[in-house]
Amino acid sequence: MAQPVSAESIGRFGTEAVSNDARDTANWVAASHDNQNLPFIVIDKVNAVVFAFDAAGGLRGTAPALLGMARGDASVPGIGQRKLATITPAERTTPAGRFKASLGRDFEQDILWIDYDAALSMHRVIVGRRIDNRAGRLASPTPSDNRISYGCVNVPAKFYDDVVKPLFTGTVGIVYILPETKPLRSVFAVPVAAGG
Repeated sequence: MAQPVSAESIGRFGTEAVSNDARDTANWVAASHDNQNLPFIVIDKVNAVVFAFDAAGGLRGTAPALLGMARGDASVPGIGQRKLATITPAERTTPAGRFKASLGRDFEQDILWIDYDAALSMHRVIVGRRIDNRAGRLASPTPSDNRISYGCVNVPAKFYDDVVKPLFTGTVGIVYILPETKPLRSVFAVPVAAGG
């Protein structure tokens, strides 16, 4: 559940509401330099929100996100080589973990490849089928309707163009996707006391 930012994190998050797990992860990354002096992104699946940081840990932007239809923290083995039509709704997860990401292209647009082998990327929200109402889901005030994709992270076009693309142009970066079915500290080495 997102909550007001603590005093310790005010420099990192400003006035943005942030979950304990997202705050603790971003603070741990900045303090431990796990990002290796590269830009980084923290994706909070539970709250369907993306936080983008520069290499020094300064918040550059935040946005809602659309995520994989199914809850889960792992990708199905070999899913990146399968045709979309063969992927069942239960297999449409956004996996948790630490990924080295870089800008690239798919068939239609430039994207941020999070895990190329698993065909996992972050990209501008697509129009998709009218019934999916992806833009409306992004604009809704709660994360309850943000589970619609095959696993990719869909973000508003303005956020992608103004924040993600500039941060990752000419460099790689790190994407931290927080777990939703496992404890945070089973995925990342975040100290218990991180962030408060």
